[in-house]
Amino acid sequence: MEEEAVPQADADLTPAELLDSDPRAMTDVRNFEDRPFTAAMALDAGISRGTLQRLKASGQVRSPLCRVYVAASVPDSLDLRARAAALVLPPHVVVADRGAAWLHGVDILDFAELDLVPDLDAVSTNGHGRTRRQGIFGGKRDLEDGEVMTLPSGVLVTTPVRTACDIACLLGRLRAIATLDEFRRKHQLSLQDLDVMSRRFRGRRGVIQLRELIPLSTDRAESQPESWTRLLIRDQGLPVPEPQVELLVPGWGAVRMENAYRHLRIAVEYDGVDNHTTDSDRERDDGRRCALHADDWEILVLRRGDFSPDRRREWLDELGALIADRSPDRPGKRKYSRGPDHPSYRWRRGR
Repeated sequence: MEEEAVPQADADLTPAELLDSDPRAMTDVRNFEDRPFTAAMALDAGISRGTLQRLKASGQVRSPLCRVYVAASVPDSLDLRARAAALVLPPHVVVADRGAAWLHGVDILDFAELDLVPDLDAVSTNGHGRTRRQGIFGGKRDLEDGEVMTLPSGVLVTTPVRTACDIACLLGRLRAIATLDEFRRKHQLSLQDLDVMSRRFRGRRGVIQLRELIPLSTDRAESQPESWTRLLIRDQGLPVPEPQVELLVPGWGAVRMENAYRHLRIAVEYDGVDNHTTDSDRERDDGRRCALHADDWEILVLRRGDFSPDRRREWLDELGALIADRSPDRPGKRKYSRGPDHPSYRWRRGR
């Protein structure tokens, strides 16, 4: 159904003149606070359809979804769009994929989407056709009852384990492993939880990637770049580092490193812009790393630009050289004992 047009008699009025026709209307709209509302809800609050359209034309009210409204002062977000969708979508439509992850507290949006909120991912179940409503990226999916939950806001959304597996099939390897790691940490998902759910994906596109990444995931990673780093090291054929290694460093105290080889004394750390840009941040990092160097640790520090293909090859080669330099030499021959009282051995050339 198309939205009601602004009456022709008001079409040439200025925004101020439009509001002057009903000065109480905006006050009534503000009573909804940050909640989206429908035309029927506005009518119950004493705001007629014509007045609502005049408020929209004046810029005081906007429509994040077709036939749903919100005060213009309320910032746009996936949460707002999900609450708006819950007012008008039929019960067979469920928020899924990136929208569901965001509602579960796992943010995997692209950098540009932090300013430009993407369409809400929603799928139709039980054989219904996909929704074509404005502001929603519709689709169809086979979901069981145990794979759908209702949030306190009333929004139907896929469960954390279903959402994690869906995204691990849809996105590239780096974002997929980061999603699995973050869902495991924030929602206490086990490898068994993911493995059982993955059996439902048999024959689905992306299931091979999902099955490969599940055993590589961890509930100890604390940031997406940390997860990317671990997977890139593994894909290079290098030993996989241990996440969040804790130890005591002489002259400093307790230290925790993101990805580290405890016995080789090598660590790979990512310095993001949130916690490593101020003077106090740099001073703390420098002091900690100086203490680690004094304790014979090698620290490889990564920053935002180090995940480009060229820079990635450079630091992976550097890490490989460090690991090779610190790895113990392998003997060329093996000794076989002849008993506890015989120090002489038979030799055989090693492989």
